[in-house]
Amino acid sequence: MAWSLCGLTLSLVACVVAFEALYRVSIAGLFFLLVFVVPSALVGAVVASRQPRNPVGWFLVVSAICWAVNEATGRYAVYGLVIEPGSLPLARLMAWPSTWMWEPAFVLIGLFLPLYFPDGRLLSPRWRPVLWLALLFSVGFGVVFGALDPGELDKRSPGVAGDVPGVVNPLGIEALQPLDRVTQIDIILPVLLIVLVLCSVASLVVRFRRSSGEEPQQMKWLTYAAAAYFATLLLVMSLPADSAWYQAVDSLSTLVLAGLPVAVGIAVLRYRLYDIDIIINRTLVYGSLTVMLVALYFGGIVVLQRVFVLLTGQQSTLAVVASTLLIAALFTPFRHRIQSFIDRRFYRRKYDARKTLEAFSTKLKNETDLEALNNDLVGVVRETMQPAHVSLWLRPDPAQRRVSAD
Repeated sequence: MAWSLCGLTLSLVACVVAFEALYRVSIAGLFFLLVFVVPSALVGAVVASRQPRNPVGWFLVVSAICWAVNEATGRYAVYGLVIEPGSLPLARLMAWPSTWMWEPAFVLIGLFLPLYFPDGRLLSPRWRPVLWLALLFSVGFGVVFGALDPGELDKRSPGVAGDVPGVVNPLGIEALQPLDRVTQIDIILPVLLIVLVLCSVASLVVRFRRSSGEEPQQMKWLTYAAAAYFATLLLVMSLPADSAWYQAVDSLSTLVLAGLPVAVGIAVLRYRLYDIDIIINRTLVYGSLTVMLVALYFGGIVVLQRVFVLLTGQQSTLAVVASTLLIAALFTPFRHRIQSFIDRRFYRRKYDARKTLEAFSTKLKNETDLEALNNDLVGVVRETMQPAHVSLWLRPDPAQRRVSAD
């Protein structure tokens, strides 16, 4: 079943690629499908086939097919109604799913998955109200007021169907229109969504604090992927839409989002769980190093250019050369200092163990007393490895045995 849904998702993505080749509607939507939806379908199928009782894998694969249907039907409608009117059957009906299929896709990943990650069970029965509210948001509001809301689709659709003007919702129910105005659904939905997202994040925090064994490592994978995405998303939001960097950073954020299903798959299947500590460490080190060197590079160029202008009355390319040489010279010292600071601040046990081994190596060069060396070695093992019991056995020298026998 899981692989059938995955195959259907890949087929829909292939249709989107074909429509995009005929006419360009949304290259960003296609990029999102390729880097996020396809990995979600593949990872979800693997997890669901190996752990069918764990709903996390099913959340991924069903969410992927919802995204694929949303994009494929929208492009079908645009081609059949705008590009080549009348060339495709049921084009008006195909515009309908692309206005609301993204809602269950988002709810499955953004609300349900955090509640059930990583073992497929709620943290406790106290979290069931959050689950019911998420279901109410998805089915009661998302589907009813999204799929059955009367009126023209292009006036309320954020998707591809927004490019199809004048298409009235074929399944719209007129009785919902006054209810929509009375309940102020446009105000309720965003507030409810924010509350549900905060509750889902809170469940992850509580689960992490209560976790033991391998579960903390599983939580780290999801936390790392989500933090990386939101960091790039904040960077996108801080840039003006007409900036030269906006499109590149926006594409980068979508690319980083692809790490989310991969991280979920690694965590649930417990594949190389403990590599996350190395990844986090390297990210902290090289991320901090990059920020510092970039700031130093551009700051050096500005300062040196002003110096050259004061001395010669004109700018010089020597400022760029000097800043580049400065960055090259400071790369290794900065990296060592940042690595030492991060190990000391966030990886204290590793830092203390390394310092202990360095001190023992230095003492080993000058130590001549075998008994003292044995005690030092046992102490180093006890301090760095922290075993329940440690003892040292030395194999007797055969030459000394023969001398004693003689």
